[in-house]
Amino acid sequence: MTDHLAIDASEIARIAARIDRPIVLVGLMGVGKSTVGRKLAEMLERDFIDADDAIENAAQRSIAEIFEEFGEAYFRDGERRVIGRLIEESGGVIATGGGAFVDPETRTLILDKAIAVWIDTDIDILVERTSRRDTRPLLRNGDPKEVLTRLYKSREPFYSQAQIRVKSENAPHSEAAEAILEAIDRWI
Repeated sequence: MTDHLAIDASEIARIAARIDRPIVLVGLMGVGKSTVGRKLAEMLERDFIDADDAIENAAQRSIAEIFEEFGEAYFRDGERRVIGRLIEESGGVIATGGGAFVDPETRTLILDKAIAVWIDTDIDILVERTSRRDTRPLLRNGDPKEVLTRLYKSREPFYSQAQIRVKSENAPHSEAAEAILEAIDRWI
């Protein structure tokens, strides 16, 4: 069964033809960057790349292992290099890790060479979504709601620099993807 789309294929094709660089999704963990990104890429008939997956493939270890063994600064440096390579190689949709856009060099790279889309979601929804898997290093120590609230407050000034902001709720991924397309259409 396919999702019912509010905008038709010809409208999507018109918007897609105007997009001349990769779309990079930013936001806190759990906002749906990967799932919405896959749907958006499918709608645009473009590639989808999850930067976290690319980092793990390049390092041959999990992000949690990289954090534990080498620390966050080392991880962010590698993340920046991988995102830079993905932007150069891709004309599609790239999902980034929650902290990627906070790094000033990574943020500048994304803003200069891509369309940054901040997917914003309420904290309570994030707590529910992130509780489904224990793969998030920053949520392993402490109350997830407190950690996510603190991360939101500290990262919001950076996320707000994205060219586009879309609010995502507990709705089908196609709705968030459509909202992104409509926002990009207004922006470009």
